[in-house]
Amino acid sequence: MKRSLLLLLPALLLAGFVFAQQSQPTETLLPYPTDFKVFKNLAYVPGGHERQKLDIYVPNEVSGPFPLIVWIHGGAWKQGSKDGCVPLPWIQKGYVVASIDYRLSQDARFPAQIEDCKTAVRWLRAHATQYHIDRDRVIAWGDSAGGHLAALLGTAGDAAEWEPGPPAESSRVQGVIDWYGRADLTRVCMDPAMTEHPVAQLIGGSGNRALETARKASPITYVSKDDPPFLIMHGDTDNTVPFRQSEAFAAALKEAGVPVTLVVLNGVGHGGQEFLKPDKVRIIDAFLREYLSRPKVAKSP
Repeated sequence: MKRSLLLLLPALLLAGFVFAQQSQPTETLLPYPTDFKVFKNLAYVPGGHERQKLDIYVPNEVSGPFPLIVWIHGGAWKQGSKDGCVPLPWIQKGYVVASIDYRLSQDARFPAQIEDCKTAVRWLRAHATQYHIDRDRVIAWGDSAGGHLAALLGTAGDAAEWEPGPPAESSRVQGVIDWYGRADLTRVCMDPAMTEHPVAQLIGGSGNRALETARKASPITYVSKDDPPFLIMHGDTDNTVPFRQSEAFAAALKEAGVPVTLVVLNGVGHGGQEFLKPDKVRIIDAFLREYLSRPKVAKSP
């Protein structure tokens, strides 16, 4: 099984991006891991929706537990799959990687998506021993719609209304890597004619009647001083999610006293191999080392 998965890894990694029209040199991509265990299609909601499943990739090393990277795929909240798991190369750097699916906007409207992400994090903590996870060192990482949900995990860690049932585990994370996610959904919901926009499909409408739901779905709404550190990366020619979204979000986090790094990719659009070029990988590694170097106890929900 592992051999067949390795053969698919290049396609899986590339599937995690929304690539620019021009292909990029293959040497910009990271080497693929070769020594790991994989656990596929684990249901984090017993008897739940078919999308409420995750995959876990664990280093074969006997040492541990390992910090956890939770990957949340993009796709405008209406498509995409956990199969396109961009952080897979970090397995060989000593991380467990979990890639999660969540209910899409055609399956259920917001807040189903963030409820699923929170439930998945709690499930992973509950099964930390089984999968060699350090439950106190968890990073949420996502691109586009997944970046929005990762950011929401970070800023709305204490949103009790999105925790179905009394949680035995915390859904808080110790850091967020947000690749070009929307931070403020109210910016695109005010026009009543925008009923086909992915945001309108996510929140169930557009115009003034949808404003409050859009506000609740916006990571920037919940920014506070106890949020975890953020690494935000965004191309300044992104025509899908404007760069100013991340710019304003980073400014709000900084004003609240939250450690935040905003990396601007000059001349880059909505995704692409540029996000995994060596200089960007060094930034990601430095962020992970700095904020996962010492175990931090997850706050109780």
